[in-house]
Amino acid sequence: MLKVGIIGIGTVGTSVANILRDNKNIITARAGVEIVPTIGVVSNLNKKRDVEIEITDDVSKVLEDESIDIVIELMGGIEKPYEIVKRALENGKSVVTANKALLAYHRYELQELAGDTPFEFEAAVAGGIPIINALRDGLSANNIKSIQGIMNGTCNFMLTKMINEGVNYDEILKQAQELGYAEADPTFDVGGFDTAHKLLILGSIAYGIDIKPEDILIEGIQNIDKTDIEFAKEFEYNIKLLGIAKKVGNQIELRVHPVLIPQDKMIAKVDGVMNGISVVGDKVGETMYYGAGAGGDATASAVIANIIDIARRGKGSPMLGFEKQIGEKPTLMPKDEIRTKYYLRLEVADKTGTLAKVAKIFGDNDISIENMMQKSKKDEKANLLLTTHTCVEKDILKAIEELKHSQVVLKKPAMIRIED
Repeated sequence: MLKVGIIGIGTVGTSVANILRDNKNIITARAGVEIVPTIGVVSNLNKKRDVEIEITDDVSKVLEDESIDIVIELMGGIEKPYEIVKRALENGKSVVTANKALLAYHRYELQELAGDTPFEFEAAVAGGIPIINALRDGLSANNIKSIQGIMNGTCNFMLTKMINEGVNYDEILKQAQELGYAEADPTFDVGGFDTAHKLLILGSIAYGIDIKPEDILIEGIQNIDKTDIEFAKEFEYNIKLLGIAKKVGNQIELRVHPVLIPQDKMIAKVDGVMNGISVVGDKVGETMYYGAGAGGDATASAVIANIIDIARRGKGSPMLGFEKQIGEKPTLMPKDEIRTKYYLRLEVADKTGTLAKVAKIFGDNDISIENMMQKSKKDEKANLLLTTHTCVEKDILKAIEELKHSQVVLKKPAMIRIED
């Protein structure tokens, strides 16, 4: 028998306890041992919870109980969970967590602390999609060329509605909040930070790179408007918030931002609250992972899969996928050296000479324009929508800065990167 303590009996913690009870027979058959949830830790004892286990607000009852074999951390946050997980590992307990923020900041310290003690975290990225095991184990023979992931259901729901129904950002954000997909303060989701935490975990498994969220390019979906949606449809793009990891030489690109992506690509077809992740290996080619990225049962499914894996193996496999790294360790590509294509929306004066001045600024910064569309507005203004050929991030940023201060561009330009 393996006894489990659950720290955090919210939506996911409740589902974990109940699935272990409801699916006891099949889980025991697959694990080879009975797995019993025995105690749950909560912050508020007065809140009613639909679980049939002992409830306490004293975390020590889990951490110091020698009969507890596996600690499941589902409380959220960074520093407090880190101290709790650290104590669990120091006491020789296996750990399973769904906490992406914890891992975004402390994954390498936890890997060192864990050693041979099992530490699993499948549910930390894309909920019920088994992307961690696929990347760490199933694709371990491959050099990973790239990862592109839709890993936030809130943003994907909002962008899907904006593309398919022409709903504006403010309207769909309110709807997402009413449906429970977005928080009252949605910044963590719509600002791209949730996706960034997940991307860093995948980047460590794919490339062995230790980077914090503050080190990478992170942009959200707040500035996308109907004009951008119309352009995307006109040129057969969808707009998605992607987490992107890419190996270029011995440097790794890690970035999160909205992307114009051709409608015929598999990942462009991932709609609504669903998640999808494309991984390209040098031997296997492209593999695609699709499913529910959140929700109590879906996330609990991944948590319990980790518990079963620990029951089967006993000893932990390398937490982040590397027993040791051989050869030169890759480094993070500086943000301003990223190379891609770009879409820009410029509100300009609708008069003779405007196009020539805009084109000169691009030319002076070694940027070639691929497509252009002009839409007239009222009061002698127009929206100038254009895409570039592949260029360097620092060049496009310099051009945008010059456009902001030119006499013909009337508002700060909006920019979305393109991934073909």
